[in-house]
Amino acid sequence: MPHPPALPTLAFAVLCLSLGAAGTPAARGTGQPSAATGRFEIRRGTNVSHWLSQSDRRGEERRRWFTRDDAVFLARLGFDHLRIPVDEEQLWDEQGQPVAEAFGLLDSALDWAAELGLRTVVDLHILRSHHFNAGDKPLWTRPEAQQRFLTIWTELSARLRNRRTDLVAYELMNEPVADDPEAWNRLLAEAHRTVRQLEPERVLVIGSNRWQSASAFDVLRVPAGDSRIVLSFHFYEPFALTHYGAAWTKAGEYRGPVNYPGRVIEDRDTEGLAPDLVGALRGSMRVFDRDVLASLVEPPLKLAAQTGLPLYCGEWGALDRAPRADRLRWYADVRAVLEQHGIAWATWDYKGSFGIVADDGRPDFGLLETLLGR
Repeated sequence: MPHPPALPTLAFAVLCLSLGAAGTPAARGTGQPSAATGRFEIRRGTNVSHWLSQSDRRGEERRRWFTRDDAVFLARLGFDHLRIPVDEEQLWDEQGQPVAEAFGLLDSALDWAAELGLRTVVDLHILRSHHFNAGDKPLWTRPEAQQRFLTIWTELSARLRNRRTDLVAYELMNEPVADDPEAWNRLLAEAHRTVRQLEPERVLVIGSNRWQSASAFDVLRVPAGDSRIVLSFHFYEPFALTHYGAAWTKAGEYRGPVNYPGRVIEDRDTEGLAPDLVGALRGSMRVFDRDVLASLVEPPLKLAAQTGLPLYCGEWGALDRAPRADRLRWYADVRAVLEQHGIAWATWDYKGSFGIVADDGRPDFGLLETLLGR
């Protein structure tokens, strides 16, 4: 993927003029954190992806991918938090030793966020023993892999425990994919116990099995008696629209028309396609609109009501290869559904083909207006 500049100077200048000279989070009313409340409260954010996760960038190229200027840009837009995915292979070498440069970047991002009034969710995204799209996931079969997962959280806590609990939360694992949901429930309980022994007050974000899908919330067992938990799900439905042209998915091989709202793919548009591709598209060959999207978040809403815990949609977004008008209508409807129910959210993602900043480095002002209302 081409490397966009940290922020295009002209676009940034235009944006700053549109926001006004004051521009700081406090002046803009974006919620400068208060240590007095001790509460980790979030509303709208984005994922700082392909930086300390899912990236081969190192050295200067990695340092330039996300900088203080980017954090300033996001704070001035009105976002109140960042979700920062981190991978085991970025933060620890093959011998399990910390990578100083990567941890230094994470520390810098947390410092910038605190300075600018942004909260952060540190998300353990990919383990050497678990990639959400891999066929083999040793995490579920090897005790040593599970112990390594717990050790990672012990070490992360040692490095981050002095960060204010109203500013930094931990997401224990991104998109667990276990054949048996109880395997995730058992490991989640162990991870929760490990971190709670070290940090009783830290907010912990936990998600459901099967790619953190809303539909799997009925089999998620939430650690009991802990009010400092946030329940997280991801939302990419209908998949044929949000992942239109995505090379890493079967559904992404489809190049016919897609629509939103309405019937996303018509039967006639799948004629002559390979059976496995038609099978991958089946879930999108029906009507989707705002009411249907709202029905899909019912399982998380039900569990939130049962537990009294807040909800967070930590990932949602649509590739820019989808028809633009349909894509923006989808964004508007998902945002409306989430905010109607008071569900905090973070888009996937900041930079790239899902991003609010495109591959060429220019902010997508139409998408930003859809997300933020200005």
